[in-house]
Parts: sequence; C-alpha cells; structure tokens
Amino acid sequence: MKPNPEYIRKIQDIVSKAPFPKHMSMNLIEMDVGLAKIELLLSTVHLQPFGLVHGGVIATLIDTATFWAVFMSLDEDAGLVNVDLKLNYLRPATHGRLHAQGRSIKEGKSLCYSEATVFDDLGSLLAHGTSTLMVLPGKGLDVGERKFLPE
Repeated sequence: MKPNPEYIRKIQDIVSKAPFPKHMSMNLIEMDVGLAKIELLLSTVHLQPFGLVHGGVIATLIDTATFWAVFMSLDEDAGLVNVDLKLNYLRPATHGRLHAQGRSIKEGKSLCYSEATVFDDLGSLLAHGTSTLMVLPGKGLDVGERKFLPE
C-alpha cells in the first residue's frame, strides 16, 4: 500500500506543534512504512555541564525515531507507547544538527520492535538503540485523512 502524503504531512504538523518536540527543536522530517527520520537542531539548552549533548537528548531522538518508524504499520485507530528503550552512546556531540533514522524490525498485534541510529552533520555515528513498543487500540490520532491511498 502507498502512504497518503497528505496524512503524513498532517502527522508532521501535529508533531511540530506538540509541546515537547517543539521544546526540543526536534522535527519529524520523513515518515514511511517502517521508516522515520528525525532532526534536532542543537543549542546550549541541549548541553550538559561539560559542554556535550546530554544523553537524554540522544535517548529522546532514539525513542522518537523508533516510535514513528512503527507508527505507519498500525491500524488507523491505534496508538503506541514505549515499554523498553535500550541504547549505546558511541560518540559525543557538541553542536550542529543531529539526525536520527528509525527502522521497524517487527510489527505485531500487541508489541512492535524497532531500532534507530543517531548521526551528526558529518555522518559520524553517535548512538544506536532499540525499542519495544506496545500497540494501544483505540488510541490513534484522528487527522481526517486515511493513512494509505486507495489501490
């Protein structure tokens, strides 16, 4: 099935206006079945006392990318919640833009599993993580569009 670009645009709009992603300067820039790309523009608010990006910022990127990578595979009335997040920090960052790419590994009726990587502007791998997500029937987003175009 082919995703509806209007549906994806509306989801991106909802995410960009939500308080937490807005606070973090984080944007859902791409979304497809089994894939999501997130960008975050770093500023001083993302740094810990030693001048490095706080680990919680990286964890948030992995959490967000794994979530949206699974989202398009759900029934239209379903939502998700993270039940497990594991990650490894591989390299520090201090400035610029961070790029996270999430990829769905397994979609189930009640649990899904996905992974994400975080890179800096130079393409250096900063972190890798995985997430288990629980499907929540009846907790979907009503955006007024169908997820997929008719065949």
